[in-house]
Amino acid sequence: MVAPLLTQMPEAGTEQRVLLHGVDWERYTALLEVLGDNFPTLRLSYLEGTLEIMTNSPEHEDLKKMIGMLVEAYLQETRTRFHAGGSTTFRQAAKQRGLEPDECYCFGAKKEFPDLAIEVVITSGLVDKLEIYRGLGVTEVWQWQPETFSIYRLQPSGYAWVNASELLPDLDFQLLAAHVRPDNQFDAVMDFRNAVRWS
Repeated sequence: MVAPLLTQMPEAGTEQRVLLHGVDWERYTALLEVLGDNFPTLRLSYLEGTLEIMTNSPEHEDLKKMIGMLVEAYLQETRTRFHAGGSTTFRQAAKQRGLEPDECYCFGAKKEFPDLAIEVVITSGLVDKLEIYRGLGVTEVWQWQPETFSIYRLQPSGYAWVNASELLPDLDFQLLAAHVRPDNQFDAVMDFRNAVRWS
């Protein structure tokens, strides 16, 4: 069932998704072992037997890298202690969940699961990533869609959309979004640092 995915890779430069049902935990972890190093632009999202395999486009990679640089610039300028996890795979067998965020951060010290995950949304996903993050106990998820961030805060009943981050309450998201300029990375980061420094 899974082997054809390894030989029929999607066309370069596009973001494509494949959804598989009835994938047990052992097969998911085996796929992570096989695909992890060989296909670094693949992302696997697993939720209770359903597996989504996505290829990241160059646009997606540029955006996630740009956002990560800006967030880290903010944390450095505000002297906020953090541990960056990048696209590390997080999984929990007991909850039957696993995925790789686009970017993620722990605050204070490194933890088993991140406090913050950031997702770049170019095309609609086939698996509910917020539900995966809920099972992993990630405090906040920020989703980037063109021109704007949506902030979701974990509540007892699931994620709720909120106006501001509780993890970084002083972060101006309009200012952050205005500097997501992946074609001009260096100047965008330096301009953002200056804006944060003098705000």
